[in-house]
Amino acid sequence: MIVQLTGSLIEVTPSVIVLDVNGVGYELRCSAMTAASVPAVGTSGVTLLARLAVRENSMTLFGFASREERTLFDRLVSVSGVGPSLALSVLSTFTPSVFAGIVATNDATRMATVPGVGKKTANRLLVELQSVFASDAELRGLVASSAASGDGAAIALTASSIESDVQAALLSMGFTPQEVELALEGYEQADATTVEQIVAYALRRLGGKA
Repeated sequence: MIVQLTGSLIEVTPSVIVLDVNGVGYELRCSAMTAASVPAVGTSGVTLLARLAVRENSMTLFGFASREERTLFDRLVSVSGVGPSLALSVLSTFTPSVFAGIVATNDATRMATVPGVGKKTANRLLVELQSVFASDAELRGLVASSAASGDGAAIALTASSIESDVQAALLSMGFTPQEVELALEGYEQADATTVEQIVAYALRRLGGKA
């Protein structure tokens, strides 16, 4: 089982990181949060936690910037109806501590803002996840951390912190600050609210030489 990789970053997108480990390139699927947290392409000595999913016809590596994110990924994919893609969508929308607060407060409205999760699915997932959190000491710690962060419930990422993460992700892909500033114009009017959605919006504009 591959649980950690350290190497040089050779490619970063909002959903994939390629890491060169002793001359071997490993492609890791990741959340937009992890993509935004890694340093610039070309940086060496970068460590990502990992999970290897083996299926009948494929093997897929997933990369995580933190132990908490990997733990949440593990627990999410253990829930009926939640696959790796939906788990990464959750992790691209909320930080681990914010998500823990959403589960603790049974906030179906915010859960339903995850791409691919409707209100009915949100309610079902929260019911199942509450029992998962209750039986896992590490996840209970995340809930406590969320409560201690201010109001005792999950606090949404502010627009400024989201924009900072997006800017960091785009800069790590090799775009100039001027290109990033131009690419982000109008994202609010496009109803892009999460890191993943805003990065995708910016990449479309950059691809179109916005």
